Amino acid sequence: MRAAAIVVLLLSALPVGLTVSSASAAPEVRVAAADAVSWTGPLSTRGRYVVDAGGNRFKLRSGNWHGASGTWTGSGSDEDPANNHAGEVSHRVPLGLDRVPMGEIVDDFKALGLNSVRLPFSDEMIRDERPVTGLAANPALNGLRPLAVFDQVVNALTAAGLGVILNNHTTTTRWCCGVDGNERWNSGQTVQQWLDDWAFIAARYRGNTRVVGADLRNEVRRDVWDDPNWGLGDAHDWAAAAQLAGDRILKDANPDLLIMIEGINWAGIPVDGFWHDRPLLKPVRTLSHTLVRSHKVVYAAHFYSYTGPQHSGATGTGETTDARYRDLGRADLFTVMRDTAGYVTESDRHYTAPVWISEFGIGKDATGADRTWFANTVDFLIDNDLDFAYWPVVGDHVNDQGNQWGLVRYDTAGGARSVTDADDWRGPHWRRLIAATGLTGQVPATRTWSMLRAQHTDANASLRAAADWDGGARKLTCPDDQRLIGISQRGQGALCTDATAADLWQSGTTATRINAQNSTTDWASGYTKYQCPTGQFMIGYSVRGVRLSAVLCAPARLPLAGTGRTLWDDRGDTRPASGEGGDYASGYYKAQCNADEYAAGIAFTTAWSRPGTPDALYCRHL
Repeated sequence: MRAAAIVVLLLSALPVGLTVSSASAAPEVRVAAADAVSWTGPLSTRGRYVVDAGGNRFKLRSGNWHGASGTWTGSGSDEDPANNHAGEVSHRVPLGLDRVPMGEIVDDFKALGLNSVRLPFSDEMIRDERPVTGLAANPALNGLRPLAVFDQVVNALTAAGLGVILNNHTTTTRWCCGVDGNERWNSGQTVQQWLDDWAFIAARYRGNTRVVGADLRNEVRRDVWDDPNWGLGDAHDWAAAAQLAGDRILKDANPDLLIMIEGINWAGIPVDGFWHDRPLLKPVRTLSHTLVRSHKVVYAAHFYSYTGPQHSGATGTGETTDARYRDLGRADLFTVMRDTAGYVTESDRHYTAPVWISEFGIGKDATGADRTWFANTVDFLIDNDLDFAYWPVVGDHVNDQGNQWGLVRYDTAGGARSVTDADDWRGPHWRRLIAATGLTGQVPATRTWSMLRAQHTDANASLRAAADWDGGARKLTCPDDQRLIGISQRGQGALCTDATAADLWQSGTTATRINAQNSTTDWASGYTKYQCPTGQFMIGYSVRGVRLSAVLCAPARLPLAGTGRTLWDDRGDTRPASGEGGDYASGYYKAQCNADEYAAGIAFTTAWSRPGTPDALYCRHL
């Protein structure tokens, strides 16, 4: 089935008067194929929404076009149960290019209502010199190395108005995702190699503003011996690795990209009686990411019917007491999906960000509980106005036997079967998902809250301040368009914001380090006070152990002459009753200015009971 026919079916099959759920922001119906060319990159975020260069909502209605990471081979694969490519050389390119001209595949994507494509690659693909063969439908691609074919695919997608999200799917070119040597970003390669690969491929598409995102790693999970973690500061710390990669990309390679950070997909031993879990985005509540460029983080999670909150999805592993998602009733499923992913879209929190369900899908041949799960999952995506990426868009078939999961499936002659066919039960669900646009148009500017944590290493989010502005100390520095507004009593965390006054730092000026008594009034009697000079505001502070080392101040573009007040964190929290910003230093006392204030200084004492810990915050009205 070609693109025009799919469009007709999408339009004709929409129920009269269909509206999105009452939980969505705008009860408007439109078919998405038209907006693939109505947006301008680069993309960024405003609170929980992705927006284009004009500040208009760009809801990621994505599909996964797999293959370049090695998910179809001559020996068959999990996604090709009919082994339709048996005996052929592994193509190592997106699926379907042997059967259908690339332009027709891209047209089919647009006809399905997609506005973006998640494009997996492997680290091995970047260096693979073997020529691609066997692409009868795209003969000009034969003889090229896989990376050159990948370039052509990116160019075709973006020229057609589709956004491309680059996805580091695996280390080696093979099917994902078992205990296969591809479990983590540093499985089978060093962290440095992974970072260098990301810098290379992100820079390769710099200037093409429809290459919109970098999905840092697919389904981080346990290997035979070790679990990944979120914040322990060791070699398996996924939160720290994502921070390194996101900053490297935005600083050195491509400042335009969204940085997609998936949660932890699986940890623990999948046997009854042993701890195991699917953490996904639960850890983000207490440790979120603040990158060197604000408004670039998108969090991602995957949901499939055969996996579960504490179920790996494998069979024969002894997980006999753990429910899969398909076993959960609608209310319980919604609760789990909200608690493990959807909550991140809550407003006015340090973790507030768009949530992209970057993999979910089901086969045309699914039955029973699997079908119910898919319908409920579509409802959840609509009700919560979440971004999504279906897995996979493209499949193969012979007489409609083979990969039943693809939204569009090509036979050996290039003929297509589609989710829009009358005999595909998924069609009505797909059509209402694509039609439910949620919030559209201009997204209002929103306040940003960003946490910093320096428990194991520096938390420097400034591009203008010197990277090592207090040598030997752990440094917490806000992004350049935000100011410091909260501290923690033992110096483990900080909160930054652009509330009330964004981009407060005067252009063309440098930051000042204060590490000696400097105060205009006795706002913390008996305590040593490090205070910013008149006309400057705090953008960071540093600690040695738990002892305050210095504060970092920047000249303001606005006059700063407001009244001041002292907030103490030595025996409890002093934070706004509204809780804006969220718990940015879990387990520690905090002091936090109001949204219309700025932090001007920190006080501490050398008393034996609190040897130099930050005890008081001096806040002044903007």
